[in-house]
Amino acid sequence: MKTVSRNWVASVQVALSLLGFPYSAGTSGIWKNAINSIPSLCSSTSVYMSPVAHIKARCPVYPGSDTSRFHVPDDKVDWKTDWPRYSPVNYTASTVLKKPVWADPEIGAFSPLFNSLDGSVDRRSHEGQYCIQNGKPLNPHGRTGLEGRGLLGRWGPNHAADPIVTRWKRDSKGQLVHHTTSQLPMLQFVSIKRLDCDEWAIPGGMVDPGECISQTLQREFSEEAMNTLQASASERENIQKRITKLFSSEGLQVYKGYVDDPRNTDNAWMETVAINFHDESGNSVSELPLQAGDDAGQVSWIDVDSSLALYANHLHFLETVAKERNTHW
Repeated sequence: MKTVSRNWVASVQVALSLLGFPYSAGTSGIWKNAINSIPSLCSSTSVYMSPVAHIKARCPVYPGSDTSRFHVPDDKVDWKTDWPRYSPVNYTASTVLKKPVWADPEIGAFSPLFNSLDGSVDRRSHEGQYCIQNGKPLNPHGRTGLEGRGLLGRWGPNHAADPIVTRWKRDSKGQLVHHTTSQLPMLQFVSIKRLDCDEWAIPGGMVDPGECISQTLQREFSEEAMNTLQASASERENIQKRITKLFSSEGLQVYKGYVDDPRNTDNAWMETVAINFHDESGNSVSELPLQAGDDAGQVSWIDVDSSLALYANHLHFLETVAKERNTHW
């Protein structure tokens, strides 16, 4: 698998530069001012990333609820900024508290092994070691105005995988379409409209305990963009054959790390691995009819363009794809 960056620190730099925000990396003394007086577990090799990058994680009203976050201004996001008046709202959705198989119990009812592989549950972060305060993990990008887990099942990192499936945009004669301004060839990608927020997004989902990222990528694309859960046995076999062929090709890893997701809290957050699979000839999944399934309301091939409004920081994933493949952006 080709990667955009050759080491973890470089990938952090690439991701933040795409967001247009500064970053800083250090090898010691991270968050000193905020945590010297509280019990915590911090790695001496942690990489601290500027919390300015997390914006959607501070949305005024938590999604799927009428719970308002404690307002966190830009200059108070950083945990190392002293803020005695900080009083985050505590909220965990009832769907999580009902103890579904994908969710952790409440802290105190069990003892998770944070920053480790905890049985089949991977509690390690793509960002490196995260801090623990009063038995709970701290969001590595800073305050969100809400503690607890919200809609997220796991304390700490909640791992997802996002397959970015692309093809060349072609005219009725099969010729590549070039953008009138940039004169560069245009890409299209498979996008779904999420039912939970009505926003367009890259199809993707949560990594199951013990599951390989490659399995998650293929499973989520099949279920959300091809609706394989409702397909007949023969249709499912044809779909899986084509998807397996595409996903077994060399993928382009465009991102691995924290996601600025509106579901994030002080103690639970989304992380993802985004990988681009390109149907170069257009005779793979491009020939299959798209059908929304699972938690997708709609599904469509959409032109890759900087003017798109997408869920979380998915637009930045596409920007990396466009630049790496030298196409219109």
